[in-house]
Amino acid sequence: MDGATILHADLDAFYASVEQLLDPSLRGKPIAVGGGVVLAASYEAKAFGVYGGMAGRKARELCPQLIFVGGHFRDYQRLGDAAIAILGDYTPLVERISIDEAFADVAGTAHLFGPPAVVAETIRRRVRDELGLPISVGVARTKHLAKIGSQVAKPDGMMVIEPADELEFLHDLPVELMWGVGPVTKAKLAESGIVTIGQLAATPGRSLERLVGHAAGEKLFALAWNRDPRAIVTDHRSRSAGAQSALGRKPFRESVFRPTLRLLADRIGSRLRDKAWAGRTVTTRVRFADMRAVTRAMTLGAPVSATTTIAEIAEELVAGVHREFPQERDISLLAISVSHLVPDSLMQLEFSLGGAQDARRPGTRIGVARRQADGAMDKVRDRFGWDAIGYGSVVLEAPRTVPDAFRELAEKRL
Repeated sequence: MDGATILHADLDAFYASVEQLLDPSLRGKPIAVGGGVVLAASYEAKAFGVYGGMAGRKARELCPQLIFVGGHFRDYQRLGDAAIAILGDYTPLVERISIDEAFADVAGTAHLFGPPAVVAETIRRRVRDELGLPISVGVARTKHLAKIGSQVAKPDGMMVIEPADELEFLHDLPVELMWGVGPVTKAKLAESGIVTIGQLAATPGRSLERLVGHAAGEKLFALAWNRDPRAIVTDHRSRSAGAQSALGRKPFRESVFRPTLRLLADRIGSRLRDKAWAGRTVTTRVRFADMRAVTRAMTLGAPVSATTTIAEIAEELVAGVHREFPQERDISLLAISVSHLVPDSLMQLEFSLGGAQDARRPGTRIGVARRQADGAMDKVRDRFGWDAIGYGSVVLEAPRTVPDAFRELAEKRL
């Protein structure tokens, strides 16, 4: 990996850009995808301080002329797929990491398409001309630096970081551009006066570990010196399927978390069944109003994909968090994932052992009934669309905002 041959391509303000593409009257205007919560914002809205995850009321205060629009899931998927396919025209080494971004390694293709910078510019032009969408591309020697390059290049730009210029470029940048530095880590580093990547790189290892822990400290220190040995991985075998919903700030009570969890379980279950997968472990994440998060998991004796089963387990886990943290009055996000996936093959019928656990065993009478109900609903949705049918608890009780799960629709192929 001697030269800058790794590309990171990232569609700009993707969901908002798609909405402006679908409705040209929205172009140049501040728009937000969502309703009660901002799920994505256009650059025009971001200029007013509006960002994803912000409560809709706060967003309107910052930008009175903000236009809220609903999400178009199928168009996000279609256009995201088309953009990533353009990368594949120039190299087979493409690693998709979400619906709207991917890495590509163009080492060895210069004799066909030109040097990496030319390939990057060609990709940008084709995405703009063929799909009508802006895309930013970073070109560097490592994945970490290529991703930072694409962020610095936004909006609608390109950044090539040659090996000789890596550290000079990297060390002047703010630490929050690093992979793995979120708001909490950023705040911890800032308390010790570390606000740039260069300052982090100059921090002794033990001092850094005291701030962020041993594993994170080692990782961040290496990345600060652009030591990133990760190669492009073209064949991701999905290890989990997940979805999350940003809530803004909502009371931590059953009437709030139950319908939201059922909505998430509905989406995850349908995706698992579509790919013929089932999973043994259900994990939930609850994020409180102060951004602290708690994760709880349950591993089952048999893999499941039934919507109702996933929802029941998630509700049980979140109810446990509610009892464990009675002082927490508000939550800002709920998430569910199903992991330890295996092919969902023909099931074996099981004898009933009685009790509530029967419903969570796919081969019991109740388990079979749930599978049949899910299968019937999947067929209706395949023919008439997602909104044609749904579980009553989801249709009647779930929040009316667009779920903050767009990235999960394509992430890891599930």
